[in-house]
Amino acid sequence: MESVVIVLIIVVLAMMRYAQHIKHGYQYVDRQAAPVKAKVLPVPQAYRDILQKYFKYYQALSPSAKLTFERKVTLFVYSKQFIPRMIDSITLEAKVLIAASAVQLTFGLPDHPLQHFNKILVYPNDYYSGITKRYHKGEVNPRFGIIVLSWQSFIDGYINPNDAFNVGLHEMAHALRLESMMREESQVFDENLFDTFDDYADHICLQMEIIPNKIIRPYACTNRHEFFSVAVENFFERPAQFKAELPEVYGILGKLLRQDPLNLK
Repeated sequence: MESVVIVLIIVVLAMMRYAQHIKHGYQYVDRQAAPVKAKVLPVPQAYRDILQKYFKYYQALSPSAKLTFERKVTLFVYSKQFIPRMIDSITLEAKVLIAASAVQLTFGLPDHPLQHFNKILVYPNDYYSGITKRYHKGEVNPRFGIIVLSWQSFIDGYINPNDAFNVGLHEMAHALRLESMMREESQVFDENLFDTFDDYADHICLQMEIIPNKIIRPYACTNRHEFFSVAVENFFERPAQFKAELPEVYGILGKLLRQDPLNLK
């Protein structure tokens, strides 16, 4: 009798595992079809409502640019696997706003950037890393194609739109720079232009050892990757001040991202 029960348990577990594989298979195929779905299917009205209610960057766009933004957000949502951590599920609002932060950064670039990063992990609050032994608001793992975000810190970044602290933009900038470095066939950015940007970063950080910078916070000088992400935060949240204080850096960043936050329309 016991042997029969054991066999039944093994069969049930095998069936559950098979069903899980089938489910993941369908989800993978669905994500692969995202570019077609985003072009053919209408943008869900719920996406527009969320963007219009909460996303300032979207609100400032012209009607035609809004349509493009909506399509890019839809593509991002359809093509990424959103994975909850320490929460039961990720709301549609969270998915749309996280996608919007990525589209805000890449709006001037060709369609479907950040292809390498296909998993978005979302924690409810800042989370503890067993590797670094400290709490994080977000991080990027290029080896596994993962972007990790604290939802509370993400929201705080957009609630305070002028302090140049924005976890969403910061982590998306990390992902974008890393993806550009990993692509062999086509670069996201002009390599020479990025070299010039890095030269300015090095020069500014040397100056900051003597005189603090009014725009760039000291953390930016941890390395060139952090400088780029901090610069992106300032580019979108304090563009007028950034342009006035560091016009050359602002101009190069505008060319890299192919947009100007001071002239969205």
